[in-house]
Amino acid sequence: QVQLAESGGGVVQAGGSLRLSCAASGRTFSRNAMAWFRQAPGKEREFVASISWGGTNTVYTDSVKGRFTISRDNAKNSVLLQMNSLKPEDTAVYYCAAAAGSPTPRIPVQYDYWGQGTQVTVSS
Repeated sequence: QVQLAESGGGVVQAGGSLRLSCAASGRTFSRNAMAWFRQAPGKEREFVASISWGGTNTVYTDSVKGRFTISRDNAKNSVLLQMNSLKPEDTAVYYCAAAAGSPTPRIPVQYDYWGQGTQVTVSS
């Protein structure tokens, strides 16, 4: 079992930055592929970014490429999402997810553990 807790959300103006953090506890974290998803009101949960257990492979959805960076620190059992040049359309609840196996990065059901989410609001 892996427990995940997100932090770092908030309200920011368009063009600003936020850094989300996901703290993991429980069974071995370093072997889990990790990802960030987001869900805006009235919309389905959307893939944002993923990172392999070793940190060498990352995947991003097209809309955040060049603006967001996912990273992990296995020694600290954490995964980060640095978000720059934020846009109003980035407004959503952001969720951290962990997979016990080797997931297809963009598919929510392939992740086994989820955090409670943190709200990100970008004002225009």
